[in-house]
Formats: sequence, C-alpha cells, structure tokens
Amino acid sequence: MMTSCRQDVVVFPSEEEQHGEAQTTEVVGFYLLNEGNMGSNKATLDYYDYTTATYRRNIYAEANPNVPKELGDVGNDLQIYGNRLYAVINCSNKVEVMDATTCHRIGQIDIPNCRYIRFQGPYAYVTSYAGPVVIKPDYEQIGYVAKIDTATLEIVDTCLVGFQPDELEIVGNRMYVANSGGYMVPNYENELSVIDMTTFTEVKRIPVAVNLHRVRADKNGQLWVTSRGDYYQIPSRLYCIDLATETVVDSVLIAVSNLDIVGDSIYVCATEWSYIEMQDVVTYGIVDARSHKLVTSNFISDGTDALIKKPYGLKVNLVTREIYVADAKNYVNPGTLYCFSPDGKQLWNVRTGDIPAHIAWRIEN
Repeated sequence: MMTSCRQDVVVFPSEEEQHGEAQTTEVVGFYLLNEGNMGSNKATLDYYDYTTATYRRNIYAEANPNVPKELGDVGNDLQIYGNRLYAVINCSNKVEVMDATTCHRIGQIDIPNCRYIRFQGPYAYVTSYAGPVVIKPDYEQIGYVAKIDTATLEIVDTCLVGFQPDELEIVGNRMYVANSGGYMVPNYENELSVIDMTTFTEVKRIPVAVNLHRVRADKNGQLWVTSRGDYYQIPSRLYCIDLATETVVDSVLIAVSNLDIVGDSIYVCATEWSYIEMQDVVTYGIVDARSHKLVTSNFISDGTDALIKKPYGLKVNLVTREIYVADAKNYVNPGTLYCFSPDGKQLWNVRTGDIPAHIAWRIEN
C-alpha cells in the first residue's frame, strides 16, 4: 500500500496480471469502467494492454492520488474522443475527463444524474435525468441533453427531451435520444426524441416501445433501439428504425441489456428479469443487420456461458472480432471479464472491479 494526499485514505496500487497473448494492431488496448454499487463510491477503472497482454486493475486512484473521492459513485458510460477519456459518473453528477494515455485527470463537467455521452465536432453531448434518483409515477423533472465545449469543458446549451433519457446516437444532422421514463413505473416513456443539431432543439418524436435504453446506428442507414419492457407482460425487444423515414420498420424478438455492432453483426446479451417468473433469463445472440434475422441464439460455443452469472457488459474488438463479456455476478463483489474467440471459445478471463460494464477501445492514430 501507499499513502497519498487524501486525508485519512489509503490508496491501493494498481494490480497487474498477464492474460492472453500479445497482439499488434491499431487497437492497442482498452479501458474497462466498473460501475461500483450505488452509494458506495466504488467506480474504478481497469486497463488491458494488447501489446504486452497485461491487465491492470484500479488504475485511476494510482494515477490521481490528489483526487479526494477517487473516480466516484456509479460509472455509467466510458468513451474516448481525441486524446481524452470521458467517464460518466452517474450518482456523482459529473463527467470525469482524463488523458487517454496516462489517465491523469484533466477536469470534470458537472451534470446532475448524467447517463451517456457522445460526440460530434468540437462538442460532447450528455444525457441527464436532471432530477434525483427516486421511483415516482408522477415524476416531474423532465430530462435533457447537455452540449459541452470539449476545449473548455463548459456547458454551452441544453435541449429538453423526455423523462429519464438514456443512450443517444448522432447521425449527420440528427440526434436520437432514448427516453425511458424508468423512474415513472408503470408510466414508462415510449418514444425517441429527435434533435436537430443545427438549432439544438427537439423537432419530433418517434414512437417505439416502453422503457427505451440503447440506441445505435449501423452502416446501412438504420438505427437499432432497445426496449427493456415492463418486466411483467411486455418483453425486452430490439427495434429497427429506417433513418430515411424515421419510422420503425421491424423488430427482433430477443431480449437486450447490451449490444455492440461490428460490420453487419449485432451482438447482444441480456439478463432479463421477470416479476412473474421471479428469475432472470440470460441471452447471448447475434442478429444480422441486413436481414434482421437471428444468426445464433448463443455466440458462446464451448459451454463456458454456464460460468457467467450476470452478463452485463459487452464489446467486440473492431479488428480481431474477439468478444468480451463482463459478468457482474451478484452486483456486490468483484466481477469477471471473459474474452472469447470470434467462434465463441473462451480464451481467458480476469477478475475486475465491482459491476464491470463499459469498455472503450484505445486506438493508435
């Protein structure tokens, strides 16, 4: 252990392990953001270096010993843009901005109940629930998207959307925001907000399904949107929106907690809870973005999916097509990150922090 400038706090140094084999591609490594339990201030950051096949845990605290509360409470999103790493820390009401190589802290952007971040040009865009964390059918605080100047880290504009907005996607001059209404059980939202990027105003809404969550564009002029359902009668499902008409044109009956699109393949995993059956249903699948058909209902081919308790994070290497599944286990203790080959065979696994969730690729320019 080593002491730091934190008052009465002991900083544990990062831990390092060897896993897998060294690789040399433009993807030189990845960061993994562990959410940590709400109210515990246990969000942590790990890093895997492909060039040395080295996995390091809890690197933020060691890189920033003068930050009093370390990374913060509940890591909700992680993205690299330019030479900076952005971590959205939900219940700490901030976006932490770091150097993408050293993880040294550059600053923070204060946004209440922030959720997800995306970028276009010199700006970052962050969804915000705006109000406190509370389940309330008549919740009054509408959500918004904040527009941030990445040079100054100042909020320069906001755009009101629906209640409890989650993921967002930017395609050309349009932004699409998934309104969940997640705090308003059973009065969920069911629409995407469409924002004109020039005026930064909401111009329309697209009805999709209740309790929306993920929004991702593919290379075929389509937007893929997920619904969590209502956990009772309405199942989680994947929806396809034609961007030319901005209408829902298809749906795939597969539960989705997380997804990643690489090429024409949509990788999905889910831990779908049912209050009727009082249990989780776990799903791993691949959907073809062109045909909208399910290619496989389980991309793990060697039976090691039996080892995974709660699939939570999902990411596919852009070059090697290795599949990474983050297991949150019991949501309290450290999780596990599994690496699978493109044909679904386990290559290695490693212990992570609590609730491993979000991966950001570090790509060499």
